[in-house]
Amino acid sequence: MKKIPVIIDCDPGLDDALMLMLAFGSGRFDVKAITTSAGNQTQDKTLFNALRLISLMNVKVPVYRGCEKPLLRELLVSDHVHGESGLDGAVFPAPVSEAESILAVEGIANILRESEEKITIVPTGPLTNIAAFLLAFPNLKHKIERISLMGGGIFRGNMTPLAEFNIYADPEAAAIVFDSGVPITMCGLDVTHKAIVFQKDIETFRSIGNKTGLAAAGLLEFFSIFYRENRVELEGGAALHDPCAIAWLMNPEMFKSKPCYVAVETNGKLTSGATVVDYFNVLQKEPNVEVVYDIDREQYIEMLAVAIKNLP
Repeated sequence: MKKIPVIIDCDPGLDDALMLMLAFGSGRFDVKAITTSAGNQTQDKTLFNALRLISLMNVKVPVYRGCEKPLLRELLVSDHVHGESGLDGAVFPAPVSEAESILAVEGIANILRESEEKITIVPTGPLTNIAAFLLAFPNLKHKIERISLMGGGIFRGNMTPLAEFNIYADPEAAAIVFDSGVPITMCGLDVTHKAIVFQKDIETFRSIGNKTGLAAAGLLEFFSIFYRENRVELEGGAALHDPCAIAWLMNPEMFKSKPCYVAVETNGKLTSGATVVDYFNVLQKEPNVEVVYDIDREQYIEMLAVAIKNLP
């Protein structure tokens, strides 16, 4: 099976770490680069965490530093969920490589420009880097096969009643991406709050016994603290958001989705950062997003376990 060429834009982040484990451990992707966004933690920390993660997994891939803050707003981080380091709960080896000398926007442009095939972009943090690229290099937009992102929601948010963190952190960037005309898959809270990891799953990852499995278990133990204290509706589980964006590319049949027109609210007093999903086609506009809303949870966990097993 031909590998899917991707650029992963992430803000590690506990669930970003599991997303990277799935991406590299599955063997299904030709990862051209990792670019880091500021979101779950500051740019300094997310960049350092990406370098630590590839060191843990013993993979070689270019890593590019992204934008320091949202396009128009002040930086918002999620340290109350991911900890002071962004990867609290596990011990990591020191990075064995350094970030590239150029920044993410230029790195993405170079990769797309030189590629003979279209490349899929997988953002799992705020969309600042992707919007900045689209603004700076509109002539290269046609080289993007698809954007498969984690963010948004149809009927709910987690920062406000309607806004999810990644979109809320930089809604202006998200609006640029959703209006770009590039095919988009959106794995929002409707599906990710069904992509739940329970304690028994954490023990499954731990029992694999390799370095990556032990790190995954430690990260998820820490991640679960927030969910058990603040998301009682998940019945003791933690929503493993970011790997959905990679898992959908691997096996879209594992999910349920619907093409919808989606716009991002940037000005609303109560709704800033909301993804306004025309789920019932009220506007009768051409759909611009494949909106994912359900998942086979057991298959998802098995997919993660297999990938972790394939890593050191």
